[in-house]
Amino acid sequence: MNNKYYVPISEKVLLTVEEAACYSNIGINKISELLNNPLCEFVLHVGKKRLVKRKEFEKYIEKTLEI
Repeated sequence: MNNKYYVPISEKVLLTVEEAACYSNIGINKISELLNNPLCEFVLHVGKKRLVKRKEFEKYIEKTLEI
C-alpha cells in the first residue's frame, strides 16, 4: 500500500459505498438504494458524499432477512 495510514475495512468507522459493497458482498446499486431511504440509520452525509456507518450497517444486516 502506498498510503502510510492504511486502515483495514474491518477497522474503519465509516465506509464508502464501494467499501461497503466489498465488505458485505452486496452490490453498489443496492447499497445506494438503501442509503436513499430517508429512514436509513447507517448513512452519514458529508456534503454531497454519503458514507456508511459500519457498525450500524452490520446491525442492519444481522436483523434483516432479505434485501
